Amino acid sequence: MLLQRVANRGIRLGTLFERAAARHPTNDITLDHDLDIAPELGRRLTVGTVADLIADLASRLHASGVRPTDRVVVFKSNNFDVTLAACAIARIGAVPVLLSPALDGATVLQLIHRAGRPYLLTDQVKLDHELPESVFADSAGVLLAAGDHPRATALRALPEVPQIAPITMPPEHPTLVTHTSGTTGVPKLAVHTGHTLQARYRPQATVAAMVRQRVPVAIHVSFVHSRLFTALAITLLRGFPLLVLADDDPDRAADLFAAHRPGVLETHPNSFLRWERLIDDPRRPLATVRYFSSTFDAIHPRTVRRMLTASAHPRPIFGQLYGQSEVGPVAARAFTIHRPEDADGRCVGMPFPGMTDLRVVSRDGRRPTAMNPGYIEVRTDGRILTYLGEQQRYDNQRQGSWWRMGDLGYRTRLGCLHLLDREVDEIDGFGSTLAAEDTLLDRLDELIEVIIIPGPDGPPVPVVCTVDDRPLDLTRWASAASTLPPMAAPAQWRLADLPQTATTKIKRLDLAKRLVERGSAAE
Repeated sequence: MLLQRVANRGIRLGTLFERAAARHPTNDITLDHDLDIAPELGRRLTVGTVADLIADLASRLHASGVRPTDRVVVFKSNNFDVTLAACAIARIGAVPVLLSPALDGATVLQLIHRAGRPYLLTDQVKLDHELPESVFADSAGVLLAAGDHPRATALRALPEVPQIAPITMPPEHPTLVTHTSGTTGVPKLAVHTGHTLQARYRPQATVAAMVRQRVPVAIHVSFVHSRLFTALAITLLRGFPLLVLADDDPDRAADLFAAHRPGVLETHPNSFLRWERLIDDPRRPLATVRYFSSTFDAIHPRTVRRMLTASAHPRPIFGQLYGQSEVGPVAARAFTIHRPEDADGRCVGMPFPGMTDLRVVSRDGRRPTAMNPGYIEVRTDGRILTYLGEQQRYDNQRQGSWWRMGDLGYRTRLGCLHLLDREVDEIDGFGSTLAAEDTLLDRLDELIEVIIIPGPDGPPVPVVCTVDDRPLDLTRWASAASTLPPMAAPAQWRLADLPQTATTKIKRLDLAKRLVERGSAAE
């Protein structure tokens, strides 16, 4: 799209922190954890310190044999240094392939095969407990960010190495590989270029321009997700103090927010759902937040209302961006404290003028509506180059210049996009499961999650999680569900037991399978 192409030189991940340090060298970066790669730096760093760390790490990677265009799979314990390692890899012209720490060893091995004998950057914990022995034969070299192993090269153990100058690859060259959510099976490897990442940076920067003051920005986003890199570019290049969270534990988050008082807060929809309990914290850890941002999926209206209510600002805003790993953000909607109580949570907004476009394609020749949703397709220069090792799968989702999202929805007369379901999650005759889940969360304050999945041999099954795992009041449930399509009795699970992706989305197909297995085991 035109406004994504003007002066698009590529995002230049390898020098991102270096360029930010040139503008704001003493800008703060505060972590809720220690860096595995450099624990001695502590949890309060400056942008200049981090830029130096990335340059040193890049030089050590080069000394270990990594060269331009090489692929380096990063699969290590959850830590912000995953993101810093990606910048270091890009700094020497190599291509980081980021894998979620939550993936199992067998899946990681499949993705290493797709990457074509890459280097592997990992740690002792992953080698000792999760990765199969065959990774040594399938990798060009195994490098350690932390710990020791007799068959791997520990980067910190290398002697002093000379710092090498950054290598900037052409903007059309692959600069980052991330994986899709994996909600429907083995994740796909999405190949981003400097051009495509910069193109998806543009609409996000347009939204971020609303923030005028240099207030602390708190981010809890998966360290292996492409969204984090565009968020860092927006935040660091403008000199905003940064708070980085490794997990969404409500107590830890409340402590960090109470101490540092963020003005901007971004995380996954399910993390916001967990943070609803922060409203009751007497320290009011969300009071200083004026801008809330959620970039991944449609968010529950109850959660939006509670976040806005938790802010003490007279005009707080909750921004929702609709998108996908393959294309970045394509539509946006803003909520305010004055939005009506019955605002439709399925509405995910409008495309960015001059930057993204979207359409809904009929499945049966009839106009897509709320009762007859169609395929959501989008057009943007932020679209990935390919799926690594799966070109045909990539081509199957392209419809000329349009990209099929795998979601079902419709557009209103004013053009607002309504997201009703994932194609693979649609339940015949039920209507929108997402809308039904919104309704149940609105009516039952004790719910912290509800997922409606196909029943193994009958009506759909609602899987529910409650605050502190308290037993569900079935009388209240029956009243709340009385206006919804027929469902089986609710199955109560602990939130920690639900299968989740790196961005905390629930793997519905996996959950349905586990529900059947749990039922069989109980017989």
